[in-house]
Amino acid sequence: MLDIKFVRENPSKVKENIKKKFQDEKLELVDKVLELDKKVRELKKNGDELRSERKKESDRIGLLFKDGKKEEAEEAKKAVSKINDKLVAMEQEEEELNASIKKMMMVIPNIIDDSVPIGHDDTENVEMERFGEPVVPNYEIPYHGDILEKFNGLDKDASGRTSGNGFYFLMGDIARLHSAMLSYARDFMINKGFTYCIPPFMIRSDVVNGVMSFKEMDAMMYKIEGEDLYLIGTSEHSMIGRFKDQIVKENSLPITLTSYSPCFRKEVGAHGIEERGVYRVHQFEKQEMIVICKPEDSMEWYKKMYEFTVELFRNLDIPVRTIECCSGDLADLKVKSCDIEAWSPRQKKYFEVGSCSTLGDAQARRLGIRSKGENGTYYVHTLNNTVLATPRALIALVENNYQEDGSILIPKVLQPYMGGKTKIENK
Repeated sequence: MLDIKFVRENPSKVKENIKKKFQDEKLELVDKVLELDKKVRELKKNGDELRSERKKESDRIGLLFKDGKKEEAEEAKKAVSKINDKLVAMEQEEEELNASIKKMMMVIPNIIDDSVPIGHDDTENVEMERFGEPVVPNYEIPYHGDILEKFNGLDKDASGRTSGNGFYFLMGDIARLHSAMLSYARDFMINKGFTYCIPPFMIRSDVVNGVMSFKEMDAMMYKIEGEDLYLIGTSEHSMIGRFKDQIVKENSLPITLTSYSPCFRKEVGAHGIEERGVYRVHQFEKQEMIVICKPEDSMEWYKKMYEFTVELFRNLDIPVRTIECCSGDLADLKVKSCDIEAWSPRQKKYFEVGSCSTLGDAQARRLGIRSKGENGTYYVHTLNNTVLATPRALIALVENNYQEDGSILIPKVLQPYMGGKTKIENK
């Protein structure tokens, strides 16, 4: 959510930003917000004048009673009562106007960084850099679901009976490999100096509204029936919500955290839920990284964060590339974002395995997360990035380490988490 003072002083910039995101239907909101904001400021001014008048009348009442002018004092009391009635009505009107302003401000998109490429959707995202050589072996790489099933590691028939489409059972060495990747990702981030956390897996609606847009919420979140609770779609939600309404000590910044959680998503949309494999599912597990920092440090952290993910995937012997998200592909709260994509030797293309974003002070402003420095109190900046999300990362690992004899090589960094095993073989 933007600062109303910024909108007031930069309406053209706000409108131009809306156009860059191809959301022209929101242009009228800027003028409506400014119109209501003008009314609010007029009400404040009139209210201050009435309060000043009330004080004068109240002071005069005491003097009139002291001088024995009871009738005049009673008339003055009536005048004060009328002022009070006017103030109550004005304060109520001001409250209603502020609520309308906030509702509109919540859907006006954040100002994107000047470096963000302009484009309508993800088809116009821009490749930044590649890491590792994308190899296509001279033997066939089966579909990932078939590979997992071959090792008795995936059962979607049973999960269909217990939970429906979009869920899965992982078993045996495949389940162990899945957990090994998450454990390695946890330790990788701890070694980078991040504090490990396990957050709540449910959050209240005021936190949901603070960390994401309404459109995202409707498409992603599962609500707990009869309670003000939602299942998290990513641990970022809980982790940022942890600092709601707090003034963070400036000498504690940056706060660098890495969190594990299961994640739950409706995955509503044209892409749908994958029938056979585990690429797009309702439930997955993720290691996340969160940074809360001073505004001037956010872009430096943004680069560091996605570089950590690249390093981790290269340690898993998986080629990756980074993709700069264009303006039309950015969620409304984001200032800048990039995707990390892993190489699929079966499909002979890259696919998304993570995303890194800086949101400026948008989440902090919605949730009231501030810090206090030499120049006063300010809203902090928040950033988030996927360290590793699986089963997507599992798909990438299995495909890139699948051997001609049907075995799967275990990357060296995962072997300690797999009891020293160097490969998974079909028994």
